[in-house]
Amino acid sequence: MRIAVVGGSAAGLFASLLLARAGHDVVLLDKDVLDTAHDAEAAAESAFRPAAPQIVQPHVVLSLCRELLLDRLPDVYASLIAAGVVEAPLSTQMPPSLPDRSTWPGDERLALLMTRRSTLDWVLRRAVAAQAGVAIRDGNQVTGLVAKPGRPPHVTGVRTDDGEIMADLVVDTTGRRSTLDRWLSAIDARPTSMSAAECGLAYYSRHYRLQTTTDLPGPTAARIVAGLDEFTVGIWGEDNATMVCLVAPMVDDKRFRTIRDPAAFTAVLRTMAIYADWLDVLEPITPIYPMGGLHNTLRTLLSDDAPVAHGLHAIGDTVCTTNPTLGRGLSLALREAVDLVDVLDTDHRHPGELAMALHERLESRIAPFYLDQAEIDAERLAHMRHTIFDAPAPEATDRADRVTYGQLRNAAPFDPTVFRAFWKVMGMVTLPETVYTDPAVVARTREVIRTRGGGPPIAQPSREQLLAALEQTSGA
Repeated sequence: MRIAVVGGSAAGLFASLLLARAGHDVVLLDKDVLDTAHDAEAAAESAFRPAAPQIVQPHVVLSLCRELLLDRLPDVYASLIAAGVVEAPLSTQMPPSLPDRSTWPGDERLALLMTRRSTLDWVLRRAVAAQAGVAIRDGNQVTGLVAKPGRPPHVTGVRTDDGEIMADLVVDTTGRRSTLDRWLSAIDARPTSMSAAECGLAYYSRHYRLQTTTDLPGPTAARIVAGLDEFTVGIWGEDNATMVCLVAPMVDDKRFRTIRDPAAFTAVLRTMAIYADWLDVLEPITPIYPMGGLHNTLRTLLSDDAPVAHGLHAIGDTVCTTNPTLGRGLSLALREAVDLVDVLDTDHRHPGELAMALHERLESRIAPFYLDQAEIDAERLAHMRHTIFDAPAPEATDRADRVTYGQLRNAAPFDPTVFRAFWKVMGMVTLPETVYTDPAVVARTREVIRTRGGGPPIAQPSREQLLAALEQTSGA
C-alpha cells in the first residue's frame, strides 16, 4: 500500500518507520525542512519552532511508550540509549517518604526513559532517513486532499504546493493545529467530531546542565512534579546530564506575569527546598520557554457513526492532546501508530471496515486517557480557582468504591501499593479506571489520606513567599 504521512512530528516519524517496516511504500511530507543535526546538542540548539512550542517543553518516555519501543522499534531504543537517553527504573522515582523501597515483581514494566524531546526527534529522524521504503518530501506544504466524490468521499492523495501526490491511504499527523476539517470541507465531506476540555495552565520551562556528579539531591533520572494549591511545579531528568524545570500557573493568574524573568522563575523554584537543592547543582543553558493556549482534545474521524471519508486516518496530536504535565503525548502517538500498522495487517476488504476498526482502537485505548485527563484537570482547576480567586468550593464527589487521580497522587509517596498503582496510571500500562476502582488500591489510598491528610508531599510556599518571589527581577 502507498501511504502519505503528513507531518514530520514524532507521530509522523513513528508511523513512517512502522509502516515502511511492515512493507508499505511511505512518503513523508512536512512543510518544514527536516534537517538532521550532527549530534544531540546541535539538535537541542535548533529545536525551538514557534509552530511547535511543545518540542522544548518537558518530556518523558513513559512506560507504555518504552515497552512499545522495545517491542516494535528495538533498534531505535538502542539508538536512544547510545545518544545519552537515560533508563530510569521505578526505584529512581521513589521518594524518601516511601516506607518500602525494595523492588517488587512487575516493577520492570514501570521503568521510564528520561530525555529531551529534541534528542528523541533527532534519533527518530536519523532512523527515518536511513529507512528503506520512506521517501522524505520536506519543505513541502500540504494544502488539501485529493478525493473521488461519494458519500463519503474516498481520499486518493494530497495536494501540495508542488503538485498532487497520490496514495492509497493518507495519515494526518500535523498536530493540534491541523487543518483537517478545512481539507474535508473542500472535498464535500462532513467534519470530524471533536471533544474538548479545559486544561487551564500556562507552561514556563528552562533547561539546565548538571555542574557536578557528586552530592546530588537525588537520582538525576527523577521526575518530581507537585500540584500545589496555586500552581504546578516540577523538575525532570533528561539526557546527557541535562534537566528541565517547570512552573505552570493558571492562565488567568496575572500574578505570574513576571515568571518569564529568570530571576522570578528561579526565585519561585527556590521557595521549595527540593527544587532549591537541585538549582544549587545546575547551570541554565536555555532561556525560559513559554507555552499556552492548551486544551485536552479528542478527535474522531466519524460523523453520525460513519467515517467522514475513506482512505483517511489521523494519529498523534491531530487525534488527542492532553495536559502535558502528565507527559502522555508520546505514548499516545506511538500507541496509535502501532494500532494503525496492526489494523492494516488484518483483512479489511472494505475501506469502511478499516475506518471502523481504527475507531474501535481509539475508543478502547486512547479515549480513556483523554477522559481521565479531562476529569483530573476539571478537579484541579476547581480547587485552584477556589484557593486563588475565592471561587465557590468544588462539590465533593467522593465515592466509597473509587479514588481519584488526585487522591492517588497525594497518597502514593507514603504507601508502596498506592505508589505502584499511581505509576501504572502515570506509565499508561493500565487503564485509569481499572486502577481507580481496584479495591486494594481504594482501601490503601483511603487509609493513607485518613492518617496523613490529603495535601501534596512537599512544603508549599506561603502566599507572601510566592508574591515576594514573583517580584524579583533580573535587573535588581
